[in-house]
Amino acid sequence: MSAVGRIRSGAGLAVCVIWLLPGCSTWPIPGFSARPAWELPPPAVSEAPVVKPGSLQRARLDNGLEILVLEDHRLPLVSLGLSFRRGEAMLAPEDAGLASFTAELLERGAGGRDANEFAEYVDEIGASFGGAAGWDSLSVGVSGLSRDLDRLFEVLADGTLRPHFEAEEAERARAERLAALERAKDDPATLASWYTARALYAGHRYGTPLSGDAESVARLDAARARALHQRVFVPNDAIFYASGDVTAKDIIARVRAHFAKWPRGEPSPTGPPPPLRTPEQRRILIVDRPDLGQARIAVAHEGLSRTDEDRLAASLMNLVVGGSGFSSRLMTSLRSEQGLTYGVYSGYRLRRQPGPFVVSTFTRVPEVRRTLDLLLGELERGLEEPPGEDELVWARSLATGRFSMGLETSSAVMNGLVDLEIYDLPRDSLDTYRSRVRALTEADSARAARLYLHPERVAIVLVGPAEALLPQVEDLGPVEVVVP
Repeated sequence: MSAVGRIRSGAGLAVCVIWLLPGCSTWPIPGFSARPAWELPPPAVSEAPVVKPGSLQRARLDNGLEILVLEDHRLPLVSLGLSFRRGEAMLAPEDAGLASFTAELLERGAGGRDANEFAEYVDEIGASFGGAAGWDSLSVGVSGLSRDLDRLFEVLADGTLRPHFEAEEAERARAERLAALERAKDDPATLASWYTARALYAGHRYGTPLSGDAESVARLDAARARALHQRVFVPNDAIFYASGDVTAKDIIARVRAHFAKWPRGEPSPTGPPPPLRTPEQRRILIVDRPDLGQARIAVAHEGLSRTDEDRLAASLMNLVVGGSGFSSRLMTSLRSEQGLTYGVYSGYRLRRQPGPFVVSTFTRVPEVRRTLDLLLGELERGLEEPPGEDELVWARSLATGRFSMGLETSSAVMNGLVDLEIYDLPRDSLDTYRSRVRALTEADSARAARLYLHPERVAIVLVGPAEALLPQVEDLGPVEVVVP
């Protein structure tokens, strides 16, 4: 969201709060309407191409390294990086966290500089450098002022090709990660996320947190990170990207100077697909936290993949059901009408292999069963009463508006372009997104609901006091109680 959008949203919220205070007088609020969102006319959406003609250039080195350059000279800023088409999903569950651990160690010493010297070398020019791993990719990037392009390239090349993987730094990073995992156990939302993944994907990499669990993290060390780096960091499985105040000719020449001698390698397998994980019946897992007065609720089943042909139809349907915040059916029912929660959200976790569909919320412990009944009822309604055209008009507008706001900078556009390459999606997908969303019909939404909503076959994860929760849900299906 833009700064203006944030200010307007915040101001609108403040006015509404003051307006509803007891004893305050009321007055007309410009732009405010009590009508449902889907009855309001949709805002205008820009039809300008996402990628301005002539601003994007592509090239490829002899070693297979792909190059994307997006020129944007409005500000003297530049972002450079490399993304690899392998991430945490390539690993076995017992190796969970190794890809993100390896990416983190890229920041802790490289080239001729130890961890402190490397950090100072980056900080001297006000730049930022870092590595990260998701389920399906591992990336390393640097950003700063375009006048410092020489140093930015040096930092990126050292961090990518010549990381130190020092044992002492690896031990420190592992200890920090273990401490973070221990702290995360205090967060009910995190516990719900962990145990939802375990309930759906036990035995597969998706069943363990992205950054690993205590058992897998305890096994991480410098030698294993170095081995993964050698296996994954090959140019013929990578995308170099640059965006900002640069020229394609200059960037391609610099990439050739720094990375042309990087030898090709054999890309690693992406990892096995998970077996079908939608439960045959409703199953309940209670994570016992006797100290909680509010229970965290997650309802989940298998969803769809990032490349599934129905992903747009399913995403649009989900906006109406629970993915759009205050205007969704779930929020209207659970919050606005019943006052059971402050928030409820549903969404598909799109990955190379089918990820989960998850509905998450929280409520007072005595209200868990009533909340679950309403939640499951809204999912069933999604099947029996798929979104109508009035709801879809609003959902299309919301989807295209969010899309446009998410691509306001050249670096955001580049992230979208790299994402298309990672998942081997059509290169014009960004420019055709809005027209494809507008073309979706009621029939498309109904089909997506039939295929990708399974309220009768879900895993239900509850985080709270088992003694109070068990009597409320034991008639819904088999119940398991665990201690975190």
